[in-house]
Amino acid sequence: MTHVTVLTQASCGSCGQAKEVLSRLAREYPLEIRELGLDTEEGRGLAARAGVVFAPGVLIDGDMFSYGRLSEKKLRHHLSLTNSTPGAQP
Repeated sequence: MTHVTVLTQASCGSCGQAKEVLSRLAREYPLEIRELGLDTEEGRGLAARAGVVFAPGVLIDGDMFSYGRLSEKKLRHHLSLTNSTPGAQP
């Protein structure tokens, strides 16, 4: 199971796009997705530690993956390398 944390903020069009991409990919890969607002103390702390400059910040298994507009192609490639067989979740 791949753990994905999405750091979001209000009025962020790219945050909505990132959530749509993750929702789509969760049908193909075993993802546990957690959304965390940058307006929370935990969200700000995580963003500072991970180096997230602006929303949305995407962390995979606790490591920085991207911030700003999420590339589905880049994420799909990463997931295909880290998951032996893409497919429906158990």
